[in-house]
Amino acid sequence: MVGKAGSYQLVFIIEGVKDTVSEGFDRCIYFRYKTLKRRLKMTTNDATEKKPLWLSIEKNILKLDSQDLSEENFEASIQRIAGELDNAGYNVSRHGGNIRQLRYALDDARKVGRPLMEDFNTAIAALTLEDVADLYSAVNKLLNDLGKTWPELKLAERRPDVIRIVEKTKLDLLITKAKGMPDDEGIRFLIEGKIAPEVITNALDITGEKLKQVNTEMEKERAEMKRIAKLLEAVEDKSNEEKVKHLLTNNVSEKSIIEMAKVDQDAINDVKQAMEAELKEKQRLEEEAAARKKEEASGPKLEDIPPDEMLEYIESIREIMEFSDQEKEIRVMCDQSSIPKSLVDIAVSEPDRLDELEKEAEG
Repeated sequence: MVGKAGSYQLVFIIEGVKDTVSEGFDRCIYFRYKTLKRRLKMTTNDATEKKPLWLSIEKNILKLDSQDLSEENFEASIQRIAGELDNAGYNVSRHGGNIRQLRYALDDARKVGRPLMEDFNTAIAALTLEDVADLYSAVNKLLNDLGKTWPELKLAERRPDVIRIVEKTKLDLLITKAKGMPDDEGIRFLIEGKIAPEVITNALDITGEKLKQVNTEMEKERAEMKRIAKLLEAVEDKSNEEKVKHLLTNNVSEKSIIEMAKVDQDAINDVKQAMEAELKEKQRLEEEAAARKKEEASGPKLEDIPPDEMLEYIESIREIMEFSDQEKEIRVMCDQSSIPKSLVDIAVSEPDRLDELEKEAEG
């Protein structure tokens, strides 16, 4: 096996003979040479760096028919494709290594009975979003499957090109799915997929402002999810019912409760019914307490007022009535003096009864 230094030496030896490789030169050594040459960036053909020569060769072969691959037309097809590639900016006709690569590719297509790109395009077209969820696993599977028929496709120098094609296919699939989603779901889908903003706006034909609006909404939703997660931490050891109750009392939406607490709608409905019953009972107790407080504030009933206190209250009322004859003012001052409401009601509605009550209290 040739080591790193030996590999470099091999490249320089081949370069020294001006890229001329003999007919008996082994194909694997030849492609090893091409790989090392590319890694060392010794090529002077910028066009091949921008557009891989192997891919351009295969696309041109795809245009041929079976007659072009026949033995009698084989050489003519090589020369025609080489000329087309020359015109496209590739140095093929006068480059020994490049013409050899073209010859190998045509020879493989003739042996298999169809162009490599026919199988390649079919495999790419069959990919689904599920297939490309793990990009590099998808690339490995693609290369392993096609590599059984087309071993050269598994060469290290071709892998980055295949990765780019699969990446582009994944992006196209994501955009297609996004376009079929309602409302802003497609925008959200691509944002979650970490697609570049300019790609999203162009693909979905939306403005930058619209994208910013959706991004802001999603940021608020993420903040809310963090809040809910913190609320759930406080009741992580509690039952589902207690968790749901805790979230409802902290103004968490039912949709978020289902998602974050992992419960169904029935569980939420049950907790809400229980909470409604508790609320009604709490309201009843509060009303009773308010009534008692009101009754206590009103003071004792008329018949429950002791005679000596009755006399004191009547005297205070008369003093207040000397000060004002307005019912509202009388009631305010009587309340401030803690005079029972039952007695105040008589004072403002039946003031003459105060004399009768006074005589009864005196005995």
